[in-house]
Amino acid sequence: MTTLTRPDGTHPQDLHLTRRATVSMFAAGYALAGWSAEARPVTTPVDGLTIEEVTIPNGAPQPLPAFVARPRGTGRHPAVIVVNEIFGIHAYIKDVCRRLARAGYVAIAPDFFYRSGVDLPSLTDFKQIMPVVQQAGIPQVDGDVRAVSAWLKGRPFTKPASIGITGFCWGGSVVWRAAMVDPDIRAGVAWYGRLGGLAERADELHAPVLGLYGALDQGIPQTEVAAMRAALKAAGKPSEIVVYPDAPHGFHADYRDSYRAADAADGWARALRWFKAHGVA
Repeated sequence: MTTLTRPDGTHPQDLHLTRRATVSMFAAGYALAGWSAEARPVTTPVDGLTIEEVTIPNGAPQPLPAFVARPRGTGRHPAVIVVNEIFGIHAYIKDVCRRLARAGYVAIAPDFFYRSGVDLPSLTDFKQIMPVVQQAGIPQVDGDVRAVSAWLKGRPFTKPASIGITGFCWGGSVVWRAAMVDPDIRAGVAWYGRLGGLAERADELHAPVLGLYGALDQGIPQTEVAAMRAALKAAGKPSEIVVYPDAPHGFHADYRDSYRAADAADGWARALRWFKAHGVA
């Protein structure tokens, strides 16, 4: 258990962490806390793509930074918000954005942990990472998601009525909530997001969510997955949950030893079909 040093939680300065300051998201490599020496991560080429960093007004003193990958040239495209795991915006998340961009999407990965100023991908100690993540409370994160979708609607390269969201681990839970609280979200794909407290809110879903989970996930009990399925059915919501029998947590993360290439590829294909079937196309 993390020991909090203040009544409102541990602050980055309490942990003597390296502050990111002006370091660009372009400079971040793979998250050191999750990296496997045996990993051979997917690297997506950038030809034909526009890659940029943007800042998004969100009501905070400093606007929300985000990494964007999109098809080069004019024209409007559907958009997908990409929500990171606990490691922030690092090489894997940026490559996911490039993969989506090559599939014809505007992909945007907001830096939900930017307020801390901490360079999360460079940390190796989970005891340092988790207090930073815990400071990003639910109202704050959900508000940031709404700020991103509002920003996307105003871009000349985005189809304003075709916005989806996908996320991994910590980000998977954000996906479920976004489909409840952000009216601009048309569909979501949640990769092994925790489900605690969400089944009770299934009737709040206004957008369909595809949940992709591993039966061998040690952090998400199958009882929670079954409870969510039952809640979705009881609420009459057109969402779906797929469980891969031999997959652990993080099976899409190609920089970690949890990666399962076949399940990751199947999940990716399902995600693209899900978006197209539900208006994010």
